[in-house]
Order: sequence, then structure tokens, then C-alpha cells
Amino acid sequence: KTYSIKKRSSNVSVSQFGCPGKKGISFNKFSSNLPDILASQKLKRLVKLVLKAKKKKKPIILGLGGHVVKCGVSPFIIELMKRKIVTAIAMNGAASIHDFEIAFFGRTSEDVACSLKEGKFGFVEETGAFMNEAITRGAREDMGMGEALGKKISEGKAPYKDLSLLYHAARLKLKATVHVSIGADIIHQHPLARGEDLGKTTFTDFIRLTEDVSRLGKGGVFLNIGSAVVLPEVFLKAISISRNLGNSVTDFITGNFDIIEHYRPRQNVLTRPIQEGGESFSLIGHHEIMLPLFTQLLLEEL
Repeated sequence: KTYSIKKRSSNVSVSQFGCPGKKGISFNKFSSNLPDILASQKLKRLVKLVLKAKKKKKPIILGLGGHVVKCGVSPFIIELMKRKIVTAIAMNGAASIHDFEIAFFGRTSEDVACSLKEGKFGFVEETGAFMNEAITRGAREDMGMGEALGKKISEGKAPYKDLSLLYHAARLKLKATVHVSIGADIIHQHPLARGEDLGKTTFTDFIRLTEDVSRLGKGGVFLNIGSAVVLPEVFLKAISISRNLGNSVTDFITGNFDIIEHYRPRQNVLTRPIQEGGESFSLIGHHEIMLPLFTQLLLEEL
């Protein structure tokens, strides 16, 4: 038995197709020419929800893995911080190290395979000394790790600090937290590393992140960008604590940007937290393409 296509529902129509632009068109025209299908459709929807959260003065938190900084997209995130589109950043240890090295030295990321053979991997003196000194001071003064590192960059002679996320968070008085797994970062190898200081400052940051997570309900946004393990796990526990204390953390937005899909972001960011209501977005692609595109779409709509 057959029936007419006129009676069949279809998921795609030509009205959703993209349109090639002419040379020299504006970005706004370029973005309107994108297909209104799948990832392009999701990206546009996410942009609208982020700006809606901004209008409602809800938290908009970015969780950042190390490759995000290594891919050169910090200036785009800094612009979103300046425009008060991003209200807080949460980093894993690697992201904080790359950000710190960029601020002071204008370069980061070593050849691991080559350095490891010679027993030199991770043993750069300046990075280990400067960061551990800042963390020890932070522990003594009851600061979180993000605040302590931001203060070190702000007070020190960091010639490239304008490209630092931690510096701009300190300057703009935005919350910046760092969440480390002890033993996972190169600065933990340095003779000045103190476990009690690392633990105290990163635990302080866990509490500070949880405070923001507790206010995500009814329209807030958490975007995990390039962290495969640490931040998705930390975020899930922050959700659990927030709800345990009686906060209504439902009907909010989560998203995951990465070059491939990983188990923990899928479960702990996109699926489990919004079972009681909300929307989630998985956007797979290279950071150095996706983040500039996402940023410009936000700025055009803003």
C-alpha cells in the first residue's frame, strides 16, 4: 500500500535550506543564510536562550578545559565577559596553567613526548614557582584558587595580561574558579607545591561555583567547553548540593562544546541535570571555529 507524499509529514523542507552569500556580505547576513537545520538550528536557539538569561540576570557560567585557551579563543570569551554575557568562569587546572603562562610569557603548551623522554616534562621553573606561590598566598588569605591566580597576574609584571581570562575576571569582579585533580597538573610536580594549599583553594572555589549553580533555576546557563572529565563531575556535584539544600535548580540551560562527544559531558551536563526540566545543546566542532562563531552570533543579537 502506498500513499501520497502530500499526506506525509516531513522533517526537512526547502524553507530551511541555507543560501550562499555574495562576497563582502555582513556577518548578520551570513548567519541568516545558514541552514535552519540540526546544529545550526541548535546554535541559533542557544544564542537566544543565553541572551534571555542575561536579560533575566541569571548566571551564565562557562566551564573551560585547557584546549580552549590553547586554541587562541580567550579574546572571544573576554569580550563576552566585558559585555556581561558571561557572569562566571570555571576552569580545570590545565586551563588555568595555559592562561597563566599566556599572561606572563605570551606562549604556552610544550612538546610532551620530547620532554618526557628527558625527564623534563612539566618542570618549567617560572610556571611552577609563580603559580604555587600565588596558591599558597591564597590559602593563607582565604582566597579561592581562581581569585589568587587572578590577583597574581594583576599585581605582577605580566605583559600579556590583556589576553588572560583570570586577569579580566579579577578586573571585572567576575567569579573565576579553578577545579583541580591533585597530581594531574604540571605545577603539582614543583618543589613549592603544597597539597594543603591546593586543596584548600580549590575547595573554596568548589563552594563558590556551587553558590552560582544554586541560582541557575528558571533560565540560567551552564556551558561546558572542552572539559571531558573534571568540570562535568564538579558540576554534577554542585547541582546535587544545591538541590540538597532546598534550592529549586530546574528549567535551566546546559550545553557542551567539544571536538568529540565524551561520556561525562553527555551524562553530567546534558542529560542528568535537566531531567526535571530545561534544555541541553551538544555542539561538536573545533573550538577555534565554534567559539568565534558563537561569540559573534551573540554580539549580533545583542
